[in-house]
Amino acid sequence: MTTTINARTGLSGWTGAGRASQLALPVYTLTIFLSAFLLFGVQPMFTKMVMPVLGGTPAVWSVAMVFFQSVLLAGYAYAHGLTRWLDARAAAVVHLALMVVVLIAGLPIAFGQGWGTPPEHGQALWLIGVFTVSVGLPFFAVSANGPLLQAWFARTGHPHANDPYFLYGASNIGSLLALLSYPLVIEQTLPLAGQSALWSAGFGALLVSIAAAALFLRADASRVTARNLAASADSAAPVTLRDRLGWIGLSLVPSALLVATTTHVTNEVAAVPLMWVAPLALYLVTFSVAFREGGERLHAVLRRAQPALLAAIIASLPFIRSVPFYALLALNLAFFTVSVILCHRELYARRPGVAHLTQFYFFMSLGGVIGGALASLAAPLVFEGLLEFPLLVVAVLLCRADVRGWLAKANPLWAFAGLAAAMVPFLLADRGLLNQDSFPGQAVITVFIVAVVLTVFSHARPARLLTAAVTAMAVAVMVATPAQMVERTRSFFAVHSIFETPNGQGRFLQHGNVLHGAERVADAAGSPLTARPEPASYFHFGGAYHQAIEQARTVQGGKLGKVAVVGLGMGSLACHAQADETWDFFEIDPEVVRIARDSRVFRSFSECTPGARTIVGDGRLTLADEPGGYDLIMLDAFSSSSPPVHLITKEAVAMYASKLAPGGMLIFNISNRNMVLSHVVAASARDAGLTTWHRKDDPETTGDFMATLKAPVEVAVVARRPADVGSIAQDPEWTRTRVPADFRTWTDDFSNILDPLRRKLGW
Repeated sequence: MTTTINARTGLSGWTGAGRASQLALPVYTLTIFLSAFLLFGVQPMFTKMVMPVLGGTPAVWSVAMVFFQSVLLAGYAYAHGLTRWLDARAAAVVHLALMVVVLIAGLPIAFGQGWGTPPEHGQALWLIGVFTVSVGLPFFAVSANGPLLQAWFARTGHPHANDPYFLYGASNIGSLLALLSYPLVIEQTLPLAGQSALWSAGFGALLVSIAAAALFLRADASRVTARNLAASADSAAPVTLRDRLGWIGLSLVPSALLVATTTHVTNEVAAVPLMWVAPLALYLVTFSVAFREGGERLHAVLRRAQPALLAAIIASLPFIRSVPFYALLALNLAFFTVSVILCHRELYARRPGVAHLTQFYFFMSLGGVIGGALASLAAPLVFEGLLEFPLLVVAVLLCRADVRGWLAKANPLWAFAGLAAAMVPFLLADRGLLNQDSFPGQAVITVFIVAVVLTVFSHARPARLLTAAVTAMAVAVMVATPAQMVERTRSFFAVHSIFETPNGQGRFLQHGNVLHGAERVADAAGSPLTARPEPASYFHFGGAYHQAIEQARTVQGGKLGKVAVVGLGMGSLACHAQADETWDFFEIDPEVVRIARDSRVFRSFSECTPGARTIVGDGRLTLADEPGGYDLIMLDAFSSSSPPVHLITKEAVAMYASKLAPGGMLIFNISNRNMVLSHVVAASARDAGLTTWHRKDDPETTGDFMATLKAPVEVAVVARRPADVGSIAQDPEWTRTRVPADFRTWTDDFSNILDPLRRKLGW
């Protein structure tokens, strides 16, 4: 590695380096490792602190990544400025002074309660403000260390000082270990306050380590380095605009794909650190694989494998609900890893000499910020659905040298026109104007199969590869769009899609792959129904939810006084309300409230509970402000495909219990195709002095949802005494939930998503 780069940079190694300069390498390696560990350890920690006030939505992590990328860019700019305008020793004094200020004034890191409740609109900007004030300065100080320490190392007199790029490996190892240790070790052993204290201690150790690294800076080394750099061929050749745009583009696409893949994954399971860090950890691994000399054979293998993985991704999209989650996760992460390695390999091939090192990292970071912002901030404003994921899955092909070379030879006008035309079917499908019924079925299937097969066997044919992949993906997006879509809207929290059943008799609301209520709107003859809507989906008559509500009503003498519902959906649950009962609905997403109140789409909420209050905000936080006295509290809130973690912790259940009237009952919707959540709720209830029963409907009894509008549900009921759940305590369809001996209760400071995932698999 050193020989190749030295030949490239024209730099000569230091001669006569003393023993002190030999010690520079372990000191700098340790310092960069510790800095990277802190840099990536703070991200999941602080995001978890903030998550509860925004309902546990995956969008919090997406915005967090954009914030951290932006501050990283600012840190790289700061490092570039220090190395350009100050002598290394003067730069060390300035940077150490900044570290001392952070240690005194910026720690420990905590989420200030003074921020209050998030606004109903503009949550992303509010969230960026929270991150800026709470963690911005510490993160900025740490973010500069990677390029800054590499630039300093070039001025230490060490034999390898001519090529500090190899230290990037230590940075990525530290980052990777931080990401892996957070969900697997730190999160499971320390409360959030303890995590913050540990991070502060690590920052203090980093300050000492940076001071030690600065001691190796030598005035003679700095002068010789500057003279050699000025004479080197790479430094003499100026960095061009094309170089900078190339660095930006080759880092933009993988960064945007990181955000889109993370959103795609968290929508299928839960917005928790484990699901956040898996794609990000692999993203960091790609740098370690790509940023090194050699590896041409691996690069060739990955270029051949990428089209096959891409074809598999495309083929899975129309059948995403039928593909097992673990297979889907493995496929998406494999494609993501291979594609990002290829992008970063091209980026590494275009790296400049060491004289332009900090500039290179700055523009690489700038591309990351732009890509993250496009995927997390711009995409929700432009697309109605999660269209950014399929678009970016195809866009990574533009990082391939052969595809870019083919496009460069093409007529620019025709190339631009072709790319613009390719966007049209995607945008039409996003708005439901092109869907699975838009073309004859056999023709669509034939085109789809041919395009997918051509994608697999076009690794050496860039023109055919790009054309086949775009065609196949466009058809996949179209086929995955149901023909009966009435409306689709996207908010900070979710994509909400309203569909009609094929027979035109029913209508339902869906978030991603999760059903959020249904309503029968017409009879068999197609005439609109005008009578009071009947509860449907999970809440249908005869189901577990219906029985639990009726038993709560029986215990209270046949009538419920006050009822609280956390999670509104389209309002189907409201049709269980009876006259003279007071029902309050707590919903975090104003867009959901708008949908439920729109009687042109759904009548359940407006007709079954016309005088009900709707309190907008996180259900747990807003319910905590209520005076209580509820006979029944129902938790039907979902983020991704599961209840948000902070709604089922020990502290949350204890708070709900404090709001119950004597004899009151809690009902939790714990339906989940990937996790077993009954013992999670039961453990939280047990620690709050409560008892839990649960029941899971047999899908055979509900039949085909499109025909019956009934969906199976798994429900947990929680109460102080068996008498408070009525006949449920003796009903054989209900099971008194036992907490496994090896299960650790979830708290606001601790949750282990691996446990319910493992138990779903029977491990």
